[in-house]
Amino acid sequence: MESEKYRIGIIGLGPIGQTLAVHFKEAGCDVAITDLDREKLNLIRKQGIELVGKIEKKSFFKYVYYSIQEMLEHDIDILISAVKAYHVDSILKQIETYNQKELFLLSAQNGIDIRKKYTSHFSESRIFRMVVNFAGNLQAPNTVFENFFVPPNYVASVNDSQTEIAEWIARTLTSVNLETRTVDSFVVADKIWEKTILNAALSPICAISRLTMKEAMDNPDTLEIVEQILYECVAVAKTEEIKLPENFVKLGIRYLSQAGNHMPSLGVDLINKSPTEIDYMNGKIVEYGRKHYIKTPLNLTLTNLVKAIQCKNGNSK
Repeated sequence: MESEKYRIGIIGLGPIGQTLAVHFKEAGCDVAITDLDREKLNLIRKQGIELVGKIEKKSFFKYVYYSIQEMLEHDIDILISAVKAYHVDSILKQIETYNQKELFLLSAQNGIDIRKKYTSHFSESRIFRMVVNFAGNLQAPNTVFENFFVPPNYVASVNDSQTEIAEWIARTLTSVNLETRTVDSFVVADKIWEKTILNAALSPICAISRLTMKEAMDNPDTLEIVEQILYECVAVAKTEEIKLPENFVKLGIRYLSQAGNHMPSLGVDLINKSPTEIDYMNGKIVEYGRKHYIKTPLNLTLTNLVKAIQCKNGNSK
């Protein structure tokens, strides 16, 4: 069976990691998983992982490991990193320390410039980037409420040298109704910016105001801020020669207006006094704006407010 061609390992069992784990398992793949949360792992060992909401599935897992070192002994072929962006450096150091074979790495993080973290540790020919277009929240440690899926997801070899493996990943996920498309490295970079801009336009507003995504989009005052953030982001993206769809701001408003009555992950993190990925979202828009002498006052304001709240919460990142 083609599904048995590569052994899959997944690090990080938040909504993205659990969703991918269930679908690779359903496709017949050999799947090993790990996470920092031992209680979550114990629950998954006993009860499996369940997806509810827009996607309804459940899977049980034979290979549940308490550490990256232990999981790498399972002879993984493709290692999927689904941890938060601020954990990537520490994860990559562990992989370098304990890995004994030339495995492939798939980055499933949100945010701009995550690729650079991977290429600073491993050859580009071993690295893949994925843009996920589903989102959910943990209803329980082993249960993901899938808020939406706007297909397809995108996957690419970051230097276009391993398109066959990228195509295998896409076919495998698509075979179990998680539609995923293979694209080249330039298109995936565009898609990363596109998704990051949409997240940046709404997530920090929700995080600071504690409005749900639907509440923020239904309120004329916050909607106006969302629109102006989109314009700022588009101006920066153009200077980086990022190809966005025509009428992107209008399309972005339409897309975000379909958001459900839930809190985005950045909002959940801030409310829980956890670190956030703001530096890889609005923070990157500010960074690239400065590079090209473009002012981004709304992105700067939101970035610094989120970071100030993080600092008060005891998180310097």
